[in-house]
Amino acid sequence: MKLQTILLNLGAACSLAFVAGDALAALAVGAMAPDFTTEAALGGKEFKFSLAQALSKGPVVLYFYPKAFTTGCTIEAHDFAEATPKFNALGATVVGVSNDSIDTLKKFSVEACRDQFAVAADSGARIMKQYDAAFLLKPDMADRISYVIGPNGKLLYVYSSLSPDQHVANTLKAVQQWRAALPR
Repeated sequence: MKLQTILLNLGAACSLAFVAGDALAALAVGAMAPDFTTEAALGGKEFKFSLAQALSKGPVVLYFYPKAFTTGCTIEAHDFAEATPKFNALGATVVGVSNDSIDTLKKFSVEACRDQFAVAADSGARIMKQYDAAFLLKPDMADRISYVIGPNGKLLYVYSSLSPDQHVANTLKAVQQWRAALPR
């Protein structure tokens, strides 16, 4: 009986650690965003994406997603595509990052991202490791984490949830708050 109770408690603790681990995996608000340059695709065309260059134009919404063309990632890409004009009107750039090949991302940028925003290839999961965005159980795959990075390179907002549902609304609100706080 004691062994069964211990095993149940251990199982509950492991489950709780797994759930909490998802929320604790991201960098903290106020931290400097690691700079990177990588291959990316927009509208089916390949180019070099530079975070520093994007930040020189305004804030960047950097979102990590597990795998192109999976259900949740396609939903999230569609949602970001619909909202990209709103982000752009606020001066923000949207870019998604996954460990997919650039050839896959060329197709994903057209079909799921609807030519609205870039998706970047994170070959070797280097960028996701810098951002503590690697999926705990599969480190070569990104967790679903969204960052809003201010033009100064500091993280303004972080949201981590395996569900794609609130990433766009939450990051848009963070960018709106950033814009509202600017001196007029």
